[in-house]
Amino acid sequence: MKHFQLKYIAFLLLFISFSAIGLAQSTERKKLEQKRIALRKEISQISNLLARNKVKQQSVLTQVEDLDKRIRATENLIRVTNQEANLLTKEINTNLNKIDKLRKDLEKLKEDYAKMIKKSYKSKSNQSRIMFLFSSEDFLQAYKRLQYMKQYTEYRKEQGLEIQRQTQLLQQLNTDLVEQRKAKEELLSQNRITQSKLQQDKKQQHELVASIRKKAGNFEKELKQKQEEVSRIDREIDRLIREAIAAENKKKGSSSTSKFELTPEAKELAASFTSNKGKLPWPVKSGVVAMKFGTHPHPVVKSVKVKSDGVRIETNENESVRTVFKGKVFKIQAIKGANKVVFVIHGDYLSVYNNLSSINVEVGDELTTNQVIGKVGKSTATGRPTLSFLIYKNTQALNPAHWIYKM
Repeated sequence: MKHFQLKYIAFLLLFISFSAIGLAQSTERKKLEQKRIALRKEISQISNLLARNKVKQQSVLTQVEDLDKRIRATENLIRVTNQEANLLTKEINTNLNKIDKLRKDLEKLKEDYAKMIKKSYKSKSNQSRIMFLFSSEDFLQAYKRLQYMKQYTEYRKEQGLEIQRQTQLLQQLNTDLVEQRKAKEELLSQNRITQSKLQQDKKQQHELVASIRKKAGNFEKELKQKQEEVSRIDREIDRLIREAIAAENKKKGSSSTSKFELTPEAKELAASFTSNKGKLPWPVKSGVVAMKFGTHPHPVVKSVKVKSDGVRIETNENESVRTVFKGKVFKIQAIKGANKVVFVIHGDYLSVYNNLSSINVEVGDELTTNQVIGKVGKSTATGRPTLSFLIYKNTQALNPAHWIYKM
């Protein structure tokens, strides 16, 4: 019986080990699946927005930029799908090893169990069991022997049930294996379709880029003009913030133009804003990032550097613009070439909503998270509904992608 127990313990340890590996792989695959679904949604959103916002006399450069957005998202989708398929391959191999090992151990358990039963019946017939009891020296010994016989019988029964349970587990593993292989084939099939669409986009982009290169000087000039306009608006927003900080601090007897003097309530609000980093909602319900924060080469004309203190989000026409966090309307200003801009203060943080065609709040209004403050306007550069969104801490521009959930 002791030999059987050792085998059974080894079997359980093996099962626990395999279960831990399977759980870790399953968790990782769920994360990849969520990424894949999100990327598919992003690609669909990009395609829908581009279709709805297509300008009749769209420049070649804008067409290439549009294709670049979709190509980058599609390449990410293919990469994530391949990772998911590779993980499924690992899961399949793990399950195959698990099944093989469990089968061998189960057969050994059954063999040992059969030997135990056979030996038990040879040495413990009904007559020998009665003699075993009657040969007791006293009543206490007879009672202990009777209890032992009952425990032995229960133990054998339990081992028989455990073998049955492990057999069912193997059957379930085989079923899981079939489903995993089916899921992998489906992923690979989706990837083949996605690869085909990617090649079509790249071919179209290549043709457009070839036409751009013939007039590289003209396009470079166009991009530099666009960048100058973006930089001008960013500088204007920075100037307005510094002026507003100086005016606010003057009321409190401070001459600082670069840092807010905070009340205890403002400090608490700022701390709350900080604790929500990476969890803030998008300022529009639907949209895609057309320009990222920071300085980077243009995706087509690499010789031109693109710089932005915030992000540009292309969205739907007449899309509502919403606050990303509770706060107070600090300033409203019209900016040449950028419609209207709303500044919302959150302690010593500012969220800035630029290029609004209409506004339905006033300076001093207390706002809640996700409260609508106006409608998005059309970009003068592309003719598309575009929100320029920025986040500042005092006068320092921060990357909105670090603050907005899954931007």
